[in-house]
Amino acid sequence: MHKDNPVLGILLMLGFCIVAPMGDAVAKLLGGQVPLGQLLFVRFGIQALLLIPIILVTGRVWRTRGRVLGLTFVRTLLHILGIGMMFSALRYLPLADAVAIAFIMPFLMLLLGHFVLGEEVGMRRMIACAVGFAGTLLVVQPAFEQVGWPALLPLGVAVNFSVFMLVTRQIAKDVDPIGLQAVSGVMAVCVIGPVLWLVPASAVPGLDWIAPSGNTWSLLLAIGVLGTTGHLLMTWSLRYAPGATLAPMQYLEIPFATIIGLLVFGDLPNVMASVGICITLAAGLYIVMRERAMMKAVVPGPVAPVPKGSLAE
Repeated sequence: MHKDNPVLGILLMLGFCIVAPMGDAVAKLLGGQVPLGQLLFVRFGIQALLLIPIILVTGRVWRTRGRVLGLTFVRTLLHILGIGMMFSALRYLPLADAVAIAFIMPFLMLLLGHFVLGEEVGMRRMIACAVGFAGTLLVVQPAFEQVGWPALLPLGVAVNFSVFMLVTRQIAKDVDPIGLQAVSGVMAVCVIGPVLWLVPASAVPGLDWIAPSGNTWSLLLAIGVLGTTGHLLMTWSLRYAPGATLAPMQYLEIPFATIIGLLVFGDLPNVMASVGICITLAAGLYIVMRERAMMKAVVPGPVAPVPKGSLAE
C-alpha cells in the first residue's frame, strides 16, 4: 500500500496529459488506413508484448484473484470501449475538438470520487473544476452541424473513462501498475482476437484485417508504446492522489492536444476556443500550486489542553 502524495500524483497525471494526445494524433493518422478492430488488437497486443518481459525480468507481482481480478476484467472492457470510441471520433473530428468535447470527464470523475468513494472535495477544488469546465464549453465547437452523430462519441468516451478511472482507483493501490497493464493487455487481446476471428467483417464494419505497409507498422508501434506509457502514468498517478485532486489536472490535456493538432494537422482554434484553453490551463495550474502549498504547510505543534468549561470541550 502506498500513502497519498498529491504532488507526485499531479506530476504523473501531467505526463499522461502530454502523452495521451500524442497517441490520439497517431490514431488519427492511422484512422483512414487501418480498420478499428485491427487497430485495437495491435494497440493492446503491443502493450502486452512490452510489459510481459519487464515482469519476467524484474519479478513483479502480476497475478490477481478474486475481487481485484474481476475489477481488472471490467476495467479492461471499459478500456477497449473507451479507446474504440475515441479512435472512431478521431476519424471525423479534429484532435482538439474531440479532446475538448470529452472533457466533461474530469467533472464527472470529481463527482464520482465524492459520492461513490467518499473522497473529500473542498470548495476551492470544486470551484477550480467548475471554472475549468466553463473553459471547456468555450472550446467546444458546433461539431454536430459538421459531422452529425459522431460528435456524440467523445461524450461517450467521457462517461466511459469516468467509470474506468473510478475502477482503477479501487485497485490502483493493491496492484503493481506494470503488472496491471500487462494483465489488461493480455485480457484485451483475448477479448478482441476471437471477435475479429469469428465475426464477419461484412456483419460489423471495422472488423476486417489489412496488410500494413512499413510506415503504417511504425505508426502502429508508436500508438502501442504511447498508449501503454500514457496509461501507466495515469495508473501511477491514481496510486498517489485521489481522483478529486487529479480531476482538474486533466484539463491540461486540452492545450497539449491543441498544440499537437496544430503541428501535425494544421488545426488552429478560433478566438473563443483559445480563451477557453487559457481558462482550463489556469484552473489546472491553480490546483498544482494549491497542492504544493498544502504539502509545504507547517505541521502544527502540540495541542494545548482545553480549559475546563470552555466551548471547545
